Amino acid sequence: MNLFPRILAAAALATAVACAAEGAPAPERAAARQAARPQAVQSQAVQPEAVQATQPVTKPQKKFKIGIADITPMGEKTEKVGVGFPIIVTFDRDVPDKAAVESVLSVQAEKPVEGAWRWVSPRKVIYRTKTYWQPYQKVLFKAQLSQIPGNHKARNVSRRFAVGAKHVSLVDTRKHVMKVYRNGRLAKKIPISAGRGGLIRNGVDVYLTTSGVHLTMGKKAVETMTSSWLGVTDPKDPRYYKEEIPWAVRISDSGEYVHQSFGDYQYLGRSNQSHGCVRATPAGAKWFYQITQRGDVVKIVGTKRKLQWNNGWSYWQLNWTQWKKGSALRTAQS
Repeated sequence: MNLFPRILAAAALATAVACAAEGAPAPERAAARQAARPQAVQSQAVQPEAVQATQPVTKPQKKFKIGIADITPMGEKTEKVGVGFPIIVTFDRDVPDKAAVESVLSVQAEKPVEGAWRWVSPRKVIYRTKTYWQPYQKVLFKAQLSQIPGNHKARNVSRRFAVGAKHVSLVDTRKHVMKVYRNGRLAKKIPISAGRGGLIRNGVDVYLTTSGVHLTMGKKAVETMTSSWLGVTDPKDPRYYKEEIPWAVRISDSGEYVHQSFGDYQYLGRSNQSHGCVRATPAGAKWFYQITQRGDVVKIVGTKRKLQWNNGWSYWQLNWTQWKKGSALRTAQS
């Protein structure tokens, strides 16, 4: 049974409603409940110490252990993912030797494509392919943690996941339309309204939709959107809002969604009136919500605000040469 609609989440906005969901944007936490949570076993090794007389003296090596706290995506029986999906591995502590850990991670696809790891924090590493995954296949991730020196008693971990249909959506904010392609063929054209702009913070117009290659990160049938991201929490403030928005699919950490327009349907297909989200017709938003898999590709064009590569799962914003520079193995070899 496909549990994806029940596990994942996103949201929608009114004309004067900014795209920011209530609570912290952490779409990976849903996967954490399903992910393996091995606890690596402490091990001891011995090393030479000072020699006294003719008898060498040894003492236990400093204890070392590393385990995995979370793997994204979920397993093949839980969800199917899109062709842009990254493999996200979070360790249970800071990794002291990234090259050693990376060397025991492997990815085996039924339809192979070149890929590479990139470290984004002391305990998180991301795997991205050079080109999109081929659809309709299984991919096996393995972490042979017991092969790390000093960590030989650790539990090895694996996760097999399934890639579904190839969904690539092109959002043109100038023409106010979203074209959704399924396996290379146009499946639907949806009238939309994107961010209108007009709120500058630190030199950035935060009311503009970001242009770039987004990935769908999660979805909710109804999402609560609030003005707290503006620092507005007082209901008496004229800028305050709290709305329940249907058919919401998250595409960034900064609060961008594809969702049903909260009224104001006259603007769809004609002008940009949102505070950053991609607002669609009720029928179009529901259809998009229903077909969405985490890791589907949403390309947005036509705005002056560029999507940052680390805003959510926007890893395709880096070209292949840039991405590979984040590998600890390549750094160690250079």
